[in-house]
Amino acid sequence: MDTPRVGIPERLAGRMTMAEQHAYLRARLARPLTRRGVLRAGAVTAGAAAGTGVLGGAGRAYAGPAPSPALLDAPATSRVDGRHVAPFGRHLAFGADPRTQMRVSWQVPFAVKRPYVRVGLAPWDLGVKLDAEVRTLHTPPLSKKLPAVDQVYLHAALDNLRPGRTYYYGVGHDGHDPADPRHFARIGTFRTAPERPEKGGKAERFTFTAFGDQGVGYQALANDQLILGQNPAFHLHAGDICYADDSGAGKPTDVYDARVWDQFLAQTESVAASVPWMVTTGNHDMEAWYSPDGYGGQIARWSLPRNGFDPVGAPGVYSFVYGNVGIVALDANDISHEITANTGYSDGRQTAWLDRRLGELRRTRGLDFLVVFFHHCAFSTTKAHASDGAVREQWLPLFGKHGVDLVINGHNHVYERTDALRGTRVGREVPIGGTADSTRDGIVYVTAGGAGKSLYDFPVPDSYEGHVRDLEGVESYFWEEGRVKHPETVEWSRVRYTGFSFLAVEAEPAARGGRPRLRVTALAENGARIDHFDVVRPARRG
Repeated sequence: MDTPRVGIPERLAGRMTMAEQHAYLRARLARPLTRRGVLRAGAVTAGAAAGTGVLGGAGRAYAGPAPSPALLDAPATSRVDGRHVAPFGRHLAFGADPRTQMRVSWQVPFAVKRPYVRVGLAPWDLGVKLDAEVRTLHTPPLSKKLPAVDQVYLHAALDNLRPGRTYYYGVGHDGHDPADPRHFARIGTFRTAPERPEKGGKAERFTFTAFGDQGVGYQALANDQLILGQNPAFHLHAGDICYADDSGAGKPTDVYDARVWDQFLAQTESVAASVPWMVTTGNHDMEAWYSPDGYGGQIARWSLPRNGFDPVGAPGVYSFVYGNVGIVALDANDISHEITANTGYSDGRQTAWLDRRLGELRRTRGLDFLVVFFHHCAFSTTKAHASDGAVREQWLPLFGKHGVDLVINGHNHVYERTDALRGTRVGREVPIGGTADSTRDGIVYVTAGGAGKSLYDFPVPDSYEGHVRDLEGVESYFWEEGRVKHPETVEWSRVRYTGFSFLAVEAEPAARGGRPRLRVTALAENGARIDHFDVVRPARRG
């Protein structure tokens, strides 16, 4: 890999945090921006404007997070006629309340005038029109092989939607009206979350999917198409999204090619234009040029719920409730012992928020399950990254305290699944096809990192459905503070699969005094089932 033109001295390269890298780059390539809180300075939007509410109530364009000066260094300008500019890379995300809020995001290759979204209850009736917010990114040539890149991302917030309804939408701008019959094939659709888990006394099932470590390529695209076939209500992406930064070491020598994001969003549009794509941040998603914590680029590209510990500067930390399941997204870069460029950037605020939020969700009426997803693994045995001790130290006690039911990670490019664990010890063996009572047996942890990037390997043979090879123990390690590998022999590695795959989770609320259930299935890229198990909780009282 070429050394960046900025030429950060070797004596500094090994110990610079992400914030220090950002300050160095900005000082060398643009006016300096050294204050850590630059993305938290205020709520100034580039294109927010008031609009009519979507089928009830007052609507608005998305009001934040604020673009920092880093995002606006070189505003994209264009004299291209809007009739010749086609939107691409559409991707949806829930707002904080999936019953009534949806965020629509997309990209254009050139700046356009007055971008907007149309929405309605039929593809031929997109009568409501809402202005979009413009977020631009300028990336200088960070190595001799990379050009400067300007990107234009557009975002619109749809609020006051009706629960459990299907909506149709189209994105446009001056010269490109999605209501024009010529663009009918580009009309998208989405469905809001139901008002309550049961309808007319009958439990309503739904499915969500999950994986991490996707990137751009044939396997990544194949997984997307299989996911679409599951008809999921939403998708969880556990970080390392597109690999514009192919190193992911969090070091000053990391170079990221912003153009890879264009390829990724175009690739993902086939599913993310209709399935809310809920992402969190991995080590490959820290890009120092854009902001002190490396997340300015992600803030420009995604519109995620703004209810985490820092709603402006931490885009990968949030929560939402869908049906009887509460979902919590975390940023493990904040605590990692392995990759430390952002370790401690929240000064403990994320972990304190996690404690509060899990408690609030567990007390929420009608909510059965808590699912947490983040990048760095709590439990994995691959030779590449294995387990991060910081996750075990700081977050596992909170997962146990608040009765988390399922944890989903990426980082290791394989599929691996534990038994039910109480802390770090096996509470109950959960064979393929088995069931874990999370209140009695403990938490099942799944590594679903086979979304598309090159695969890792295990120190022992695979063991999956149809090819079971149970072992009494696996020799592995976890990362201690100071980037020390601590050897361990583990008994919890129940399923291991070296191949591209993803997770499908069917949530089944309790009916007639029965037990609520999560039916968890892992599918390989050819559609074959490699693992399945259930997580149950006691029936609700009252």
